Amino acid sequence: METRSAPEHSCTRERSLPARAGVGFKSAHFSDIEASAPDVGFFEIHAENYMGDGGPPHAQLMRLRRDFPLSIHGVGLSIGGAERLDREHLRRVKFLADRYAPAAFSEHLAWSTQGARFLNDLLPLPYNATTLAHVVAHVDEIQETLGRPILLENPAAYLRFQSSDYSEIDFLREVVRRTDCRLLLDVTNAYVSATNLAFSAEDYINAFPMSYVEEIHLAGYAEDADEIGDPLLIDAHCAPVQDAVWRLYDRALALRGPVATLIEWDNDVPAWPLLLEQAARAARFLDKQRSGFGDNARSEALHDGVG
Repeated sequence: METRSAPEHSCTRERSLPARAGVGFKSAHFSDIEASAPDVGFFEIHAENYMGDGGPPHAQLMRLRRDFPLSIHGVGLSIGGAERLDREHLRRVKFLADRYAPAAFSEHLAWSTQGARFLNDLLPLPYNATTLAHVVAHVDEIQETLGRPILLENPAAYLRFQSSDYSEIDFLREVVRRTDCRLLLDVTNAYVSATNLAFSAEDYINAFPMSYVEEIHLAGYAEDADEIGDPLLIDAHCAPVQDAVWRLYDRALALRGPVATLIEWDNDVPAWPLLLEQAARAARFLDKQRSGFGDNARSEALHDGVG
């Protein structure tokens, strides 16, 4: 198959996302965005929603990209899978990244494919030497193809694997050490995992290699219960960010300092003013830490020992 060149564009190529609050772009909000010139730092899209050649989605995105930095978030590369990456899918990701020159590209520490089947979910993986080798090889291939470091996101967990030899944080540290990728800290995922697996979310945040974090995600979760009645949280991106997650976010910022922060809301998408209000709340946390960052207590995480 012939590989096409990416079309010319006039986008400025930022080196990184601004340390501001951004939101996930939904086409339903495009007219509101056009009318209001919102005070947001960036927009993020899911790569797989823009793999067609043109049409209204790309027309909207090109218009948006002229005024705002862009982050592209992949959900289908299956970085944690045992099989080889889908080369055609990766080619399409590269075409999209070349077309829009995003300030960041991120993907998940998860897997989602089996042979030719796409499972439409981000599935967990055991943290052991075998999966580490797969993840490192996949991250290396993606970064070489895109010509840039990617951000790797911590997953939401609902179970533990008996075959795991690493903690999640140690696994991520080792991937960073071997590939020189960067990290996307999903604070909601950390809270969901901590609740589901009965560990301390604050301890997780305290141990996270914050000096490699270049973006944070915040989202609402859904509440359920398991078969014995214990709380079970679902990373559903369907509601406002809950207070417990805001508190954990505040702790993460105290350690990391201000960093690009995305409000994710992908299901039961709200009216634009509510999404904008969530971004404004994140911006207030960022402003608070920006005014105080530099204290010794807030720079402790910059010496987290990765490498």
